[in-house]
Amino acid sequence: MLRRQDVGHRVVVRRIVGVSQDRPLFSDALGELVELTETDLTIATAKGTLRVPLKDVHRAKRVPATRRPPAADVMALELAANDAWPAPTQARLGSWILRAAGNWTGRANSALAIGDPDRTLAEAIDAVEHWYRARDQRPMINTPMPLAAPVSAALDARGWTARPLTLVQTARVAALVDAVPARPDLPTVELADAPTDAWYEMVAEHKGSLPISAQRILTGVQDAVFAFVHDDDGTLIAVARAAVTGPDRWLGISLLQTAPAARRRGVAAHVLRAAGQWALQQRATRAYLQVEERNTAAVALYQKLGFQTHHTYLTREAPEPGATCGRSEQ
Repeated sequence: MLRRQDVGHRVVVRRIVGVSQDRPLFSDALGELVELTETDLTIATAKGTLRVPLKDVHRAKRVPATRRPPAADVMALELAANDAWPAPTQARLGSWILRAAGNWTGRANSALAIGDPDRTLAEAIDAVEHWYRARDQRPMINTPMPLAAPVSAALDARGWTARPLTLVQTARVAALVDAVPARPDLPTVELADAPTDAWYEMVAEHKGSLPISAQRILTGVQDAVFAFVHDDDGTLIAVARAAVTGPDRWLGISLLQTAPAARRRGVAAHVLRAAGQWALQQRATRAYLQVEERNTAAVALYQKLGFQTHHTYLTREAPEPGATCGRSEQ
């Protein structure tokens, strides 16, 4: 059977799916183990996330991983992404980064667990809990997988829960631009150095109200632009943010949003092409975005445009004070 140390690794699970003529029927599932509790396990497969009760598991084992990026590449990309989404309050715990932004987005309000925290793992988690509790925030830790698999296993033992699995996907900027044909039939994508009230309002429809800390995150990057698409009548139908950060000049794409009435017209891809063209002018060669694995429509679009999963992460949340340690739910 699998152990918590296997979280974040590629596994194969043979499960019982039925009975025929008094014999069990089996089905195999291959993917990344993202959660293991006392009652079930969860794996991210090519077809989606699958939760399997342990009572239905016939056999399960770790298998050799497909080619994964080196740990140094994962760390470099995570640091570039942190620079592109800069929490107003940050502190260091060895190589870990503690981030707070008034609870606006998990990324800006979780400790980034990469590298050495310069103390034992148990002491590092204690320090994270103390830092966030002192700010009246629920402690959260971002665990890039499988790099932070030992951290995730330790959090399992403490009863920390997990938000849905997030895919960090990458593509070559030039390939992204080439993958999207020019669309002169669509409104022009406008790129501005600052967002407008209408831009903020459209983002708020998806992300909730934007506090001052959110505005500081969005405007706190030097090489960033804000995309607007207006329909013929002047209605704002799409927005996005693009930022280039890090020594490797990564293009980070975020907050891509299309109005419901404008969907299925190719507007989202149209915006991505414009962001890619701008990024090429900024000497960016690779692009990344972060998308929840369960957002199948977005994942399908990005796959069509050449994005592939570089690595994944789980945002872990501490139990509320006084809660008993138990199974974690996504």
